[in-house]
Amino acid sequence: MYFEAELKGKNYKIDVTELRHTWKVSLQEGSKEWVHYDIAKNDFKVAEQYISFLFNGSSFLIDVIGKDTEYTVFTRNSFRTIKIYNDEMILHESLKKGGVFGGESDLRAGMPGKVIEIFAKIGDIVKANKPLLIMEAMKMENEMRTSRDVKIKDIMIKQGDSVESGAILIKFEDP
Repeated sequence: MYFEAELKGKNYKIDVTELRHTWKVSLQEGSKEWVHYDIAKNDFKVAEQYISFLFNGSSFLIDVIGKDTEYTVFTRNSFRTIKIYNDEMILHESLKKGGVFGGESDLRAGMPGKVIEIFAKIGDIVKANKPLLIMEAMKMENEMRTSRDVKIKDIMIKQGDSVESGAILIKFEDP
């Protein structure tokens, strides 16, 4: 299971894989290297609404309350507010922002997907909220739009391409 989280202004990517005897947890803070951990299933218990596990010789008790993307986590005698995005929520947040997942000068893929159709050409001036392309992700076709007037500087993909999360799709500039 892949998801992203935001805690105290820092962004994290998390990948959790269940193996036969362990949970493999991989974390990446910002653009740093991925760090990998194994948590033995023998050291992991779920009771009522909290989780208890042993990790590196220490005992952890975690209680999580929340919904959508906002969660309050209690662990090690303190509360932390964390935003958590699964694949569907990453896509939803990207689409709420008009599909502009990335910087002011490019359109990036909010999650892995396939480019179905491209509406713009290099040199085109595209008005705010007009579609740039359609991308299929999670078995849904999503129209990605520009949030402001832009001039298409470069198109990094072609119809039918499969792209990874964060890939630059279209570069643009002010008209």
